[in-house]
Amino acid sequence: MARVIAVANQKGGVGKTTTVVNLGASLAAAEQRTLIIDCDPQANTTSALGFPKDPARRTLYQVLVLDEVTERVIIGTKVDRLELIPSDKNLVGASVELVSAEEREYRLKRAIKGLQDRYAFVLIDCPPALDLLTLNALAAADAILVPIQCEYLALEGVSELLDTLMRLRRTVNPSLAIEGILLTMYDDRTTLSRQVASDLRSFFGSQVFETTIPRNVRLAEAPSHGLPVMFYDIHSKGAESYIQLAKEVIANAQKRVGQGSERIDSGAGAASAASAGAARSSPSSGSVVADRSSSSGSGGPSTGA
Repeated sequence: MARVIAVANQKGGVGKTTTVVNLGASLAAAEQRTLIIDCDPQANTTSALGFPKDPARRTLYQVLVLDEVTERVIIGTKVDRLELIPSDKNLVGASVELVSAEEREYRLKRAIKGLQDRYAFVLIDCPPALDLLTLNALAAADAILVPIQCEYLALEGVSELLDTLMRLRRTVNPSLAIEGILLTMYDDRTTLSRQVASDLRSFFGSQVFETTIPRNVRLAEAPSHGLPVMFYDIHSKGAESYIQLAKEVIANAQKRVGQGSERIDSGAGAASAASAGAARSSPSSGSVVADRSSSSGSGGPSTGA
């Protein structure tokens, strides 16, 4: 069965789409058949994989709202073993049209249930908001991967996000775990990036991926060519980083298989405990995360731009 990973953060601009596209391509290049689901109405993942806007193309909207057969919506990409369920602007209406639907949070889970034996990984690109589309993604996922930009303001919603995960585990998806926290836009020349990385690792420990994603021009250029960065410039630091991330994700999956049903990650519960520890840290410690977590309050679902 496929490992279903939702790439989500309520804050926008932290590298969700970049991570989905390039992690998916790297997994496929490692001979892991992968499905990407573009759950964001902006459809940036769809365009980054080389598919311009096309009103005639079936998308996730038809699957969620019109009960289209999922296999009819899946399209192949330029990358072997990588397939896509595309998005378009009509997906904006899904949040409204599904309000009165029965089990509206589980539409995506039902849609991909029969597909999971065809793939090793399913990656879901979530919109930067805790709306019905994100709830569908998190209800369908085995785990959540959280990209966090290595800047002060990007840490604003960390505690709120973890509080939201606790609520989701109590309601729509009791087995939702944390795949990992991914540090993006990392610049080791700056003290702030190093401080943010150090604080996150001290609080969340092994929940933070060893791989960091650097600021990289090639990563920014690749989407305009409709290619993942490894097929645009394999020697770039961005490509090398996502290849390393794919190796970590595959290694974690193999460890889980070896342990049977027991997860090697401690799930959202451990992250919540770590977050609580961060909130109790003394402001005088100089910790960026401690200062930000202690001022964030209990937090609730919020929307990003």
